[in-house]
Parts: sequence; structure tokens; C-alpha cells
Amino acid sequence: MPLPTTHRIAITPEPGGPEAIQIVERPLPALADNEVLIRTAACGVNKPDTFERMGFYPPPPGAPEGLGLEAAGTIVAVGASVDRFKAGDAVCALVTGGGYSDYVIAKAGSTLPAPTGIDLTAAAGLPETVFTVWANVFQAGQLKAGDTLLVHGGAGGIGTTAIQMGKAAGARVFATAGSPEKCALCERLGATRAINYREEDFVAILNEAGGANVILDMVGGPYLQKNIDCAAFRGRIIQIAFLQGSRIEADLMRLMLKQLTLTGSTLRARPDAEKTELANAIENTVWPWIESGRFKPEIHATFPLEKAGEAHRLMDAGDHAGKILLTP
Repeated sequence: MPLPTTHRIAITPEPGGPEAIQIVERPLPALADNEVLIRTAACGVNKPDTFERMGFYPPPPGAPEGLGLEAAGTIVAVGASVDRFKAGDAVCALVTGGGYSDYVIAKAGSTLPAPTGIDLTAAAGLPETVFTVWANVFQAGQLKAGDTLLVHGGAGGIGTTAIQMGKAAGARVFATAGSPEKCALCERLGATRAINYREEDFVAILNEAGGANVILDMVGGPYLQKNIDCAAFRGRIIQIAFLQGSRIEADLMRLMLKQLTLTGSTLRARPDAEKTELANAIENTVWPWIESGRFKPEIHATFPLEKAGEAHRLMDAGDHAGKILLTP
């Protein structure tokens, strides 16, 4: 079958709301030696995509044009130096841009065989969240069996992934969410206790449970002080976003007295070699969890690519629980 010469991508010519997203046809870029071309089955919608749409999260230099950080599908071509993959392989991939497309170009090192046990559409909901959780909770946070993990935003894409991965690793997981329904989902996915932050004090609940060894936070703002207050001795607090602001006033005395570690990271701009290392670790550890049924992506809704704006409206509203996907 001849290879395509064009592909459809989602772009935002000007920053704005979901209505700013346009689906356009572009020439398909030439494949570099270390890249693969994927005919897309589905692609994932993530919170960073909405920030990029609004002009707050510019892509790193050299990123492919267009929105989208993850996709899954079937390889149709490989670069000259790629020897692991071949045409016909079912894969999912982390990309730095251009994931909302019917044909996605990905670095081979950030591409993984689609795990058995889930279909290719669901596999599109894995790369961005799994890479993020592995890099932050397991590498930076050094989560181990027997630890207590606190996951904020437990019903979102990152949250549902972190709960399941933490549980699979043998940790005791607590999660915060904003409704009884979302709390029920967190507990169904493996949280020992889900805390409705609108009605309950997660600091008091965690302290009664002995404190959190690892805290994954995307809220920021007033949560930083609360995280310090409920962390266990020598706990690790990992910041991956700031939905309530990155500028804070906090008393850091307890951070010092508890010997806490406060750190944060982004994923998109990491070097290719680092992403390859993450991919290898994920394939060796997380993929067996999926294949044994201990973890699967929680899918909330799927939209056609032409409805990317509607997918972003759902993401902006915060009413979803799990991943939002697009299909070409």
C-alpha cells in the first residue's frame, strides 16, 4: 500500500478556547532515521493540550506541528536506523506534538509495543500518563511496596493511572476527588480511601493514617502547605502542574523538620535518550501489570478527530473521569 503524502492535524492558529482548534491537512514530513510512522487508531487528550491551545504551553523546538502528545495505531513505515519495529506492528507512542492526527510520526525510542489485553484505541490513553507517573512517582518519588501514596485529582487521566500503578506496586493509595461518584471510581481502581476534598480534610485523614510517603500533586496553590502538613517523615512531594497557581506563601519549617523532598518536573522537553530509558523501564515493569490485568486505562469518552474542540470543552469543564480520546 503506498504511503500517504499528507495527514490531518489539529492546530490552533491563535490562542483561545476550544473553538480555536482547527483540523487542517498538511504534507506529511519526511521520516527521520530514528522515527516511525503510525497509522492512528486513537490519540489521547491531555491537560497540557488545553494549556497549549490557550498559548500557555509552547512546544519545544523541533516538535511536530499540531496538538497531541500520545497516540496508538499500526506502524506503516520505519526510519533507516530503526530495527526494533516493522510495518504492521501495533504500537503506542509518546510524542512532543502532532498526536491529534490520522498519521503520527514518533521517535522509535518513545514508541512501545501495544500491551496485550487492551485494544489499540484504549492503548492511546497510556503513554502520556504512564510516562508521567513512572518518571515522577516511581523515579523521583521512589515509591516502593508498603509506602503510602497520596494522589490528588484521582479521577483524572493522571490520577486513575497513578492509583492503579501505585496499587500494582504494592503501595497503599489515598486519592482526592471532587464528588462521591469520582471517589467511588478511585476506590474501584484500587485506592484504599478516596477523599472528597469538597467535604473532607485530607490532611487530617492522611495524618491519622500515618502520613504520605509520596504525594503526587497537580493542584499547587494552597495544596503545597497541606501536602507538607500531611507528608510522612522523609516524604517526597512531587509537583507536576499548578491548577490553582504556582505562586504561594508557605511555612517551610515543617518541610525542614520532617526532612521532606519537594521536587517537580515536566515530561515533554526531556531529551530523547531519557524518554527511551523511561520507555524501557515502563515496558519491563508496567506492561506486565497491564497484561496480568492489574492495570488498564480508564476511558471516559471518545470523540472523532473533527470534534477535538468538544473533547477540549469536556476537559476544560473537569466533569470527566479517566481519559478522553480522539479517533481519526
